[in-house]
Amino acid sequence: MYNDQTAALEVEVMLKDDDLIVSKTDKKGKITYANRSFMKISGYSEKMLLGEPHNLIRHSDMPRGAYRLMWKMLQNGEEFFAFVKNRCIDGRYYWVFANVTVDLDAHGEVQGYFSVRRKPPRSALPTCEALYRQMRDIEARYPGNDGVNRSMNWLLEYVEALAPSFNEAMITLYQQGN
Repeated sequence: MYNDQTAALEVEVMLKDDDLIVSKTDKKGKITYANRSFMKISGYSEKMLLGEPHNLIRHSDMPRGAYRLMWKMLQNGEEFFAFVKNRCIDGRYYWVFANVTVDLDAHGEVQGYFSVRRKPPRSALPTCEALYRQMRDIEARYPGNDGVNRSMNWLLEYVEALAPSFNEAMITLYQQGN
């Protein structure tokens, strides 16, 4: 564990090729399940994770507009694919390629959300960092929800020039890196 949180912010935890981070949340985004890989990589124990909001691991480099888009897509019954920078308990960080889906019961009612994350291709990360930096700049210029919505809309407009949908753009970026 690092004592110097500032130095820890500059250290990346590298996922292995076969690491799969799995978690489930309730409808409000509170963690109901975390696999051992999640705990090992993030540094959080099961007791520290269960019942906590999943954004506990949100890195400050991640724009809020990315999460606004995720929730919008999930509420529309769509899957969500994205590159995400997460924060470990000690301040280090790790990148993942995430797939988030709606968890339905036998009657088709939403019970929560299921997320599987894996090692992203390194070649995709500079693109993601540039996109997220632009989104954070937009969010900084416009306070509150206005900035979050503007950054989400900027991202959607940007990827629409590249692919028919946001998910297709993210999957293409992932595949090109592998």
